Amino acid sequence: MSLRDYFARPNSKDKALSEFTHNNFGFYPRNITLYQLAFTHKSASEGNVGGYRLSNERLEYLGDAVLSAVVADYLFRLFPTKPEGFLTEMRSRIVSRASLNKLSQKLGFEQMVHYTHDVHANFKSLLGNAFEAFVGALYLDRGYEFTKKILINRIIKVHIDLEQLEQTDVNFKSKLLEWSQKEKHHVLFKILNEKNNSKGKLYHVVVIIDDKEYAQGSDYSIKGSEQLAAEKTWNMLVEQHIINPSNHGSQEKQT
Repeated sequence: MSLRDYFARPNSKDKALSEFTHNNFGFYPRNITLYQLAFTHKSASEGNVGGYRLSNERLEYLGDAVLSAVVADYLFRLFPTKPEGFLTEMRSRIVSRASLNKLSQKLGFEQMVHYTHDVHANFKSLLGNAFEAFVGALYLDRGYEFTKKILINRIIKVHIDLEQLEQTDVNFKSKLLEWSQKEKHHVLFKILNEKNNSKGKLYHVVVIIDDKEYAQGSDYSIKGSEQLAAEKTWNMLVEQHIINPSNHGSQEKQT
């Protein structure tokens, strides 16, 4: 069975999906199959193609890379005199899991994602993942330049307050270390590997809490990779109800 054959079954939600895409992003899908897959969480997967269980995970991987590239290019042109560290931090804030979760809720993704209720505890993260998968579907359906135009004009310029974001100080590593000290946990940031490429040295870091590995992060600085890994770990612990954010201050502190 092919991917197109699997999703070719009569589906009364196809029209709703097309209208949702048009209302939020200003275009109608050419290949509706890609967008159907983008909104299919692995918990609701009912079939497989070539041994691969159908879900939005592969599109999420692709969309994450495309989104990061578009945001990096946009910030590079918007802030021509800002240093690399500033651009990296701003990009991280825009594409952070917390930011994408809020954005997806605002856009109404919860009405479109297919999932089972046993993943309700991770619902917010599920929506952010679906947004990345949607970007992956858009890229495959319309190409990079079209995707870039949609993300800039329909998402960044409409839903992202860059001025406020620039003034926001979020240090998830410090928050994680403060929580660990208070709750008597041992937190370690371990460098898994360092890889040289044309852009420099890429650091890959994992957060280890009480000998258990949690999230990982990659960046061209140790600080940046630690911050990404810490943010992912913090959000993971909040979703698992291990951390109550109301007891540890806001995730965003205005400077």
